[in-house]
Amino acid sequence: MASEQAPARPGFNPLVVIPVFDHEHAIATMVEGVLAADVPCLLVDDGSGGACARELDRLAALHAPRVGLLRLPVNQGKGGAVLAGFRQAGGEGYSHVLQIDADGQHDPADIPRFLALARAHPDDVVCGVPLYDASVPKGRLYGRYLTHVWVWINTLSFAIRDSMCGFRVYPLPPVLRLMDEETIGLRMDFDVEVLVRLFWRGIVVHNLPTRVTYPLDGVSHFDVWRDNVRISRMHARLFFGMLRRLPRLLVRRAAVAS
Repeated sequence: MASEQAPARPGFNPLVVIPVFDHEHAIATMVEGVLAADVPCLLVDDGSGGACARELDRLAALHAPRVGLLRLPVNQGKGGAVLAGFRQAGGEGYSHVLQIDADGQHDPADIPRFLALARAHPDDVVCGVPLYDASVPKGRLYGRYLTHVWVWINTLSFAIRDSMCGFRVYPLPPVLRLMDEETIGLRMDFDVEVLVRLFWRGIVVHNLPTRVTYPLDGVSHFDVWRDNVRISRMHARLFFGMLRRLPRLLVRRAAVAS
């Protein structure tokens, strides 16, 4: 468990949280990259199979106490794993969580850049904006734009340039309040929904370009049919939520414009 790590320090005190589900081939490289940035790390095992579970046990034992392991007994989905990581981090006194995917899409060498921006703006979210290479599947690339448009509609703003990138830094206090007060999607809808709901609560989003490749271990848990249906339902929920918040969002937009 991450509780064996060094005691929490006051002020800016980040923890890297990596949700893991059967990424046994890529996760060691990601952990090494995180440790190179000199940040403690929590691996959240989201009900992985035996091979991945054993690899996570090995990494946690090898790198203790800098790498902790939180094991969920059954698969919760990416969002469920990250939310569990938030709870663990909050209980241990961390101030921020840096979320990064386990499959090697994101470049852990960029972690210091993300944390530097978060340290400069500790009350805000820092969200990655992907810079893709030729490995990106074209269907996934073009499909993202539909979500981008819905997010811009549901926030009445272009402040969130990419709501689907899983490389970001959250300030924990507003996230934990959001978790206590609202229901957030637990699967592939999580990344979008949590960002929109934080924006609605007045949290500023800083966009940081970062290199993205697809993926190191060839494992993707995106289900084209089920996850697209889930994401479509989420956009509908958010749209009606936006309508209820429309006056406040218009006032905020006018204030930004002035």
